[in-house]
Amino acid sequence: MACPLEHHFVPTNGLTLHVVQCGPAAGPLVVLLHGFPEFWYAWRKQLGALADAGYRVWAPDQRGYNLSDKPHPVRAYAINELAADVLGLLDAAGYDTAAVVGHDWGAAVAWHLAANFPARIRRAAVLNVPHPRALAGALRRQPRQLLKSWYVFFFQLPWLPETLARLRGAWLARQALRRTSRPGTFSDADLVAYQAAWAQPGALRSMINWYRAAARFGRRLGQAGRVAVPLHIIWGWHDAFLNAGLAQESLAFCDDGRLTYLKASHWVQHEEAAQVNQLLIEFLRETPA
Repeated sequence: MACPLEHHFVPTNGLTLHVVQCGPAAGPLVVLLHGFPEFWYAWRKQLGALADAGYRVWAPDQRGYNLSDKPHPVRAYAINELAADVLGLLDAAGYDTAAVVGHDWGAAVAWHLAANFPARIRRAAVLNVPHPRALAGALRRQPRQLLKSWYVFFFQLPWLPETLARLRGAWLARQALRRTSRPGTFSDADLVAYQAAWAQPGALRSMINWYRAAARFGRRLGQAGRVAVPLHIIWGWHDAFLNAGLAQESLAFCDDGRLTYLKASHWVQHEEAAQVNQLLIEFLRETPA
């Protein structure tokens, strides 16, 4: 990576997020939003490529993760708060608009931002998470997707999920990453970095609270509207958690959407980094029609 990584702590929406920054100070802003159970490190293969292409890149640890603040109430992880964090980062960076790229839960935040704040989000790319209404419909009508989402219901239990996740140096979480990804995707050194992030005080509880908040306060998430800004869905075909057809169904909620399937798992930006980087750069460089 030619671009040095800058580590900053940025106030936003009443808390402080740890944000890794890279790229020319005057470049167009791109915000990279990780998912569960990752942190900014999920974008280590994208930061340098986007910076070299001329973008100013911010990759936060989202609230509850790694070095960012971890509010205790479950309500603090409702989608409107997660989105407000990102809008606050745009303000802190001094940008009226930015592009957002999200994976997993970060993609859910990106969907929400693109649908509800088109004046602030000029483009959005979402990796391996469908439009919330497509997912809600699948959970009602597709038993196969309901089965794949079993862990979402397990995470609703109090204290037990984080207690089990903490055992043996987060062995279950490490195994989950490796068993749902292409062999070799997560190295031993990668898992050491993840384990350190998960070991931050309160991190496992806060990470799981994203799921609890979605179940308790997710009405707005399930009613997400149409997306008018240009949006690119990038989807690893062999996702262990989400049916691939949900990506195609999500296009029905986009005015200017496109879809690219890649031969990858849920962890698409890790496994097919070069393809993902090329797709992102080409998409971000397009001029409005």
